[in-house]
Amino acid sequence: MTPSGIASHDSASQPQGEQQRGGEAGPAPAGMPHPHPAPLAPTRAHRPVPDASVLTLEDPGPLLATGASADVYALNEEYVLRRYRNGHDAAREARILQHVAAHGFPVPTVFLSEGPNLLMERLHGPTLLQALAAGEIPIGEAAQVLVDLHTRLHAVPAAADEPCDEARWPFVASGPVVVHLDLHPGNVVLSDTRGPTLVDWANARAGSAELDVALTALILGEVAVDAGGDYSQAARALLAAFVVRSPVSPLDALTEATSTRRADPNLVTGESELVEDAAELIRDLIRVAH
Repeated sequence: MTPSGIASHDSASQPQGEQQRGGEAGPAPAGMPHPHPAPLAPTRAHRPVPDASVLTLEDPGPLLATGASADVYALNEEYVLRRYRNGHDAAREARILQHVAAHGFPVPTVFLSEGPNLLMERLHGPTLLQALAAGEIPIGEAAQVLVDLHTRLHAVPAAADEPCDEARWPFVASGPVVVHLDLHPGNVVLSDTRGPTLVDWANARAGSAELDVALTALILGEVAVDAGGDYSQAARALLAAFVVRSPVSPLDALTEATSTRRADPNLVTGESELVEDAAELIRDLIRVAH
């Protein structure tokens, strides 16, 4: 998430929780599909699961949300298509989603994966970001949602056979648990059936709980220190509530998280300059709290 990720999102009628980002557009290039895409989960919806032909549709439906590297389209009220714009193979993301779902963590169900495409359950409900912006949830309660999701996720052990992508994450050491690395209010959907549900797993891998918590704190901090931002004060309050409630201190991996954020190719112009100030704000808030 970039600092824009705590600014206003798409309208509440677009509930799938990918985050709006600037600077990337255009249709997804053709991927290298697997010969026979296999179902990844049994259907829980009322309608039959669409067949694999939907994965290659040029116009799969209305655009619900756009992320740093992928777009989410509404196929109907029960299914969405998530598609990487650069043709990146979505199979690894599908495996991670299956893995955390098997451990009871709240994520949308994945039904099919082929090339850059994922056929997924459609979630209904606002993002945590939308609920905050609308005044539908208090800041303290929103902070606790983030803390609870971290706690639940970091109880999920990393898959033993999951390879590490050292080229993509040169500053991130492997670790014993699954980490999301982009857990922020725009990626939490307050699902009307599942409760708070985490989406956009493009960055997920094996890592440490400390790094995951520190990155969430940094993301909130970047918005808080952006003096020209409309949501800087709210972000500061949310950050303060988050670090006070978290049983894992962001300080334990803040240096690693700072290096990781500064190396993130998805940061837009001016964002990397906010990272160090955000880290200092986190240190200040923790000093005041203790």
